[in-house]
Amino acid sequence: MPPRESGLDLKARIVDEIRARGPIPVARFFEIAVADPQHGYWQRRSIIGAGGDFITAPEISQVFGELIGLWCAVTWQGMGAPETVQLIELGPGKGTLMRDILRTLRRAMPTLHANAQVHLVEVSGPFREAQARALEGFAAKPVAWHADLADVPDAPALLIANEFLDALPIAQLAREDGRWRERVVDCTEAGDLVFALGKVVETSLPGEAPEGAIAELRQGETDLIATLAARRSPLTALFIDYGPADFAFGDTLQAMRNHAYVDALEAPGTCDLTAHVQFAQVARKAQQAGLAVDGPITQAEFLGALGLATRASRLMAANPGQAAGIELAAQRLVAPTGMGTLFKAMAVRTPSTPKPPPFS
Repeated sequence: MPPRESGLDLKARIVDEIRARGPIPVARFFEIAVADPQHGYWQRRSIIGAGGDFITAPEISQVFGELIGLWCAVTWQGMGAPETVQLIELGPGKGTLMRDILRTLRRAMPTLHANAQVHLVEVSGPFREAQARALEGFAAKPVAWHADLADVPDAPALLIANEFLDALPIAQLAREDGRWRERVVDCTEAGDLVFALGKVVETSLPGEAPEGAIAELRQGETDLIATLAARRSPLTALFIDYGPADFAFGDTLQAMRNHAYVDALEAPGTCDLTAHVQFAQVARKAQQAGLAVDGPITQAEFLGALGLATRASRLMAANPGQAAGIELAAQRLVAPTGMGTLFKAMAVRTPSTPKPPPFS
């Protein structure tokens, strides 16, 4: 084990904090594990893709990004085709999705491509480097990076967030003796991290919670919605993520390494942490903030309505040697027992802007 003063053993640092201050909320553990500026998971390289820990839709098939590009074009037209427009992506990963969007816009909607100012909200240094490489030569204007959405200048905007919400830290509550108690991370005398129960919490949640139920809450969603609502210019945001359409109880915190599930507490900083998105909760927060909400609908419905089958067929015809792989990738995006139903699409917009496709 490397010495603690080296800062390389994130688990040891978490244990030190617990021993000094007491058990920490799950949200605090989550935040340290993924966002520590030196040794958090988001500072690692090569974590997305076949050789990494997980894979996202843009890496599965270019058709995904191309359809999102067409969605941007039609949505922009519905907003009145403003001459100044921000094209914002939250958590852009390797830059693959934005690259495919820009490539599609350059061909299908050159006016939007020329006018769009790309803003990427990204906290990871390695990811920023990967995004710069991926987007070189694709954007008509210099790309701008920000650590927070609040730093993006106010202007008419199209915002894309694919698998962003699931990566926001969650707080967990556990039902015990008819009361909600905060779920925390503690440590044993041997220095192992374990889940435990903390203080009693007063909260109002939908539905009847059985004994032992776990409820998950995200402050990051609330903060994000507040930032969207504070923007004065027209905005349409597209969220694509995985989780239930309606509120549900359950422990959905999961850790991935090398495309396999691992113990989230075993080696923090070395695995991807995520949890399901409660779309009903996000929609409620947006509506309470004065924003309009469309959906959610399943990813299969969303991509199908945008023309997934047609675009995949054309791509297969143009690349006959890769046709089988293109078809398999497209099918994976809409598989009824996988991504097609687990993933949902939802739009959040200023009420003055029209419903975007395919919600309109």
